[in-house]
Amino acid sequence: MLKRPRSSMVLRRHRSRVVELLPHDVVELILERLPVKSLLRFRSVSENWKSTIDSRHFKERQFCHRESRGPDVLCVKLTDYGDESDDGPDTDAPSVELGSSIVSTVRFPTTASNYCHGSCDGLVCLYSLYEESGNVVSNPATRFHRSFPLSSFQHLLIDKLKKGELGYGIAQLGFVKDKVRGTFKPVWLYNSSPFGLDNATTCEVFDFSTNAWRYVVPASPYRILAHERPVYLDGSLYWFTECEETKLLSFDLHTETFQVVCKAPFAHVRCPYSVTMCILDNRLCVSRKNGLTQVIWSLDSSGGSKTWKKMCSIALTKTFSWFEGDTLLPIAILDKTKLLLHCHGYSQPLVIHDLHVKSYDLLFKPTKLVGPVCYFESLFSVLSN
Repeated sequence: MLKRPRSSMVLRRHRSRVVELLPHDVVELILERLPVKSLLRFRSVSENWKSTIDSRHFKERQFCHRESRGPDVLCVKLTDYGDESDDGPDTDAPSVELGSSIVSTVRFPTTASNYCHGSCDGLVCLYSLYEESGNVVSNPATRFHRSFPLSSFQHLLIDKLKKGELGYGIAQLGFVKDKVRGTFKPVWLYNSSPFGLDNATTCEVFDFSTNAWRYVVPASPYRILAHERPVYLDGSLYWFTECEETKLLSFDLHTETFQVVCKAPFAHVRCPYSVTMCILDNRLCVSRKNGLTQVIWSLDSSGGSKTWKKMCSIALTKTFSWFEGDTLLPIAILDKTKLLLHCHGYSQPLVIHDLHVKSYDLLFKPTKLVGPVCYFESLFSVLSN
């Protein structure tokens, strides 16, 4: 039987004693700068370390440090109904490093065919519109996941599918965090008229503490562009309205109230997929395709005013070989200057646009159904208080 060298054992005991001599607040400052994988191992060092790492205050500080490094991107592998038996990794989508950011592929413990826009503090929410397989919230870093039941809206969709009555814009699920209470909730906001309801919109919110959906009344007085995914930023979800003059609508999860934030930087939307909304560098951004150019604006809220500033333009002629002139979906700015672009639909290429030199390069083209999600590692779960 091989024995561990005595010098190695002495060194480990010495390091342990050094750590024990450090004040605990210093230990915390060191721990919160470590990756999640290391923190999960260090929970077994002592009850004190476990209690610290599991605390909400520590999780929030660790996440703030992680955000300062810049985002990663997860290519979420979704249900491929033509090849459901394949549960292995995507060999054509290896991990790619772009500065301090990593683009990688991940598969979640669900058969969901849709996902919410981006991650919410390191949590990714997946769902299906027409299947009864349910919904899942998952943390890819900790392997935490929790399923939750279908909403009334999903049941309505399944019933209409069985009757062959679908054929209108379908709303997309949002996932948001209450910044005051630190709780996470999925949110449906959908136009009511296709379901014979009187209100302009209907809003459903899921509460993990009761494991039940409930209605928020009143919901938005404005119909929304149903095909667009709502985006999450700083405790609120955002949609485009279906008004004659397109507006930006927000839902504050803490107060559970809707309000029109401002007008969009374009008058109105005629083509459903000509506009898109995203979060870039922690700023709310919108873009619109106009011919062979797509312009991206960011919302400036400094000083209390809300004004749109032009961020950049995308020359669609230079991406035609990959996207055939379709409207592009900005995913994230990686390594400070590289804008990651995708397109509506799955199995679409991921393209890097260098904002400084104005170049366009193919990152990779998946052969499976994947959707890119801007992502920061965290220790959060939906059970956190």
